Amino acid sequence: MDKIKKNWVYYFIIFIAFYIVPMLIKDTGSGIFILLIVIPLIMLITSFVYGLRNTFDFIYPLIVAILFILTLFVYYNISAWSYIIVYSMIAVIGSLQVKHYKRSNNFLAMK
Repeated sequence: MDKIKKNWVYYFIIFIAFYIVPMLIKDTGSGIFILLIVIPLIMLITSFVYGLRNTFDFIYPLIVAILFILTLFVYYNISAWSYIIVYSMIAVIGSLQVKHYKRSNNFLAMK
């Protein structure tokens, strides 16, 4: 529970991405743009910063999935279920990418 309290800022940013950003959807084109570019970009940046400040854990992608599940009933229809997996994987990739980034910087510093 302390870890969730400590990282509330990341969860709040994801909450905004999932609940406020979809309000900008006006038509199918803007909906696809937001679902495929804007929200994943926000997720990737947030996950990268989360990974810089924390070690990798499965709580973060799980909370991402739970937050998106709730939006299915508000903004989307049942066809958007696949985005749960996509956004969770983006959270995992962003968090793990930092581990590779840190390792490569340490390797370069040794040379």
